[in-house]
Parts: sequence; structure tokens; C-alpha cells
Amino acid sequence: MKLIIAIIQPEELPAIKEELLKRSIHKFTVTNARGQGKEIPVQEVYRGISHEITLLKKVRMEIAVNDDFVDPAVEAITTVAKKDGEKGRGKIFILPIEECIRIRTGETGKDAIG
Repeated sequence: MKLIIAIIQPEELPAIKEELLKRSIHKFTVTNARGQGKEIPVQEVYRGISHEITLLKKVRMEIAVNDDFVDPAVEAITTVAKKDGEKGRGKIFILPIEECIRIRTGETGKDAIG
């Protein structure tokens, strides 16, 4: 069992979600995040005052999968997010999961992830 954490650009979320669903990966969590990569800080004007925005909008996806679904999940994300010559496409982290428990039924391990 693995936990895949992907930090992606917000505009890529709908296409990545569609790719995951095509690969029978239906369960994931999405949260808004702010972060700094190698991007150049953005200048914004608010009430006539210029501000440098260094923490840019990102999306954090968390996908808990059995080992058989790690490669398809990573392929779904990279198929959409990978664009040649552009910086700041995001990162994918893959972590081991020690245990998973489904609260409703008490199932554990691979059965709980589904």
C-alpha cells in the first residue's frame, strides 16, 4: 500500500481527475495549497499598492492505493502535467502506508483501501 502525494497546477486538476478515473482510480483527496518552487514571484496590485506574491496557488492530491495501482496513478498525473520546456509542473511523492482501516466496517489493509 502506498500514499501518492502530488502537488500540481490548479488548472490541471480536471484533466488529471479524468485520467485517474480512466485507470479505475476513484478514491482521492484534493486540497488547495500554496507553495514556492522555482517560479519567478508574481507582482499583484491591491488597492493601488504593489505586492510580491511568492506563495503561488497549487493543488495537493492524496491518493492511497494498493501496490498494483501506483504506476497507473503516476502515469495519469504525469501524462497531463508533463509539458516540455515549462518549469513548475509539480512534484509527486510516494510513501509507504503501514496500515489502513475502514472506519465503517473495520476492514484493514488492502481490503480497506479498495
